Amino acid sequence: MAKTRRQFSAEEKYSILQEAEREGHTETCRKYNLAASVLSYWKRKYLAKGKDGLKAAYKQVDPRLKELEEENLRLKKIIANQALELEFKTELLKKGEAHFQKGKK
Repeated sequence: MAKTRRQFSAEEKYSILQEAEREGHTETCRKYNLAASVLSYWKRKYLAKGKDGLKAAYKQVDPRLKELEEENLRLKKIIANQALELEFKTELLKKGEAHFQKGKK
C-alpha cells in the first residue's frame, strides 16, 4: 500500500514550527507524524527567508513556453530532415555527373 504524500501550506508549517518551539520538537513530530529532519528543514527555510521560505518551491512551467519549446523541437526535426535530404540529393547528383562524364569520353 503506497503512502500518500501530505502537503502543508506555508501557514500550517509556520504554526507547526511555533508549536515545536513551545512544546518541543519530538512531541510535535509525533503529533503530526513528521520526521525530525522535515521540521529542521522547515526551520532552516523559515530562518533564511521568513514565511516566504515555507511556501512550496515547485517550478511551474508556463504553458506558452512549453508550447514554444515543443514547436522549436518540431521545427528542428524538419530542418534536420531537409538537410539530410539535400545532402542525399547532392550525392546523387555528383554520382550522376561522374557517370555522365564517363559516358562522354
